[in-house]
Amino acid sequence: MLLGIVLLIWGIIGFKVLSALSPEDETLALAENVNFEPKEVAEKDTFNILVNYRDPFLGTLSLSKKRTKKVVKKREVQFPSVNYTGLITDQNTKNHIFFVTISGNQYLMRVGNTQSDVTLVSGRSNNIKIRYKGILKTIPLQNATQ
Repeated sequence: MLLGIVLLIWGIIGFKVLSALSPEDETLALAENVNFEPKEVAEKDTFNILVNYRDPFLGTLSLSKKRTKKVVKKREVQFPSVNYTGLITDQNTKNHIFFVTISGNQYLMRVGNTQSDVTLVSGRSNNIKIRYKGILKTIPLQNATQ
């Protein structure tokens, strides 16, 4: 009887070791209807500290420091080389596809498309307007005959 209990205990221990070494893949149950409600964000309470009290070491009131405005220099945005070389117009839908060369690579763009951080804002047969890093620029048709 003692031998049976010992074999039973070692069997349980062996089973747990083997099951831990080779775990079976568990399938995850996916929830189909998930209701997500974001938490309301409380507005932060702000305050200012007034430091117009007497200096304990000098015995005088602190002088208010004059606020100086820092002049922020706008950094020059280096536009990539952009050329407007033509357009294709679909006669049925009146959609325009513009040929735009950006830094030597030619792209077919529609209004609103972005390539190499250059967004095509609007376009006509003789020029296009692009936006690069927030700056708007008009590019005329290359080799346009007038």
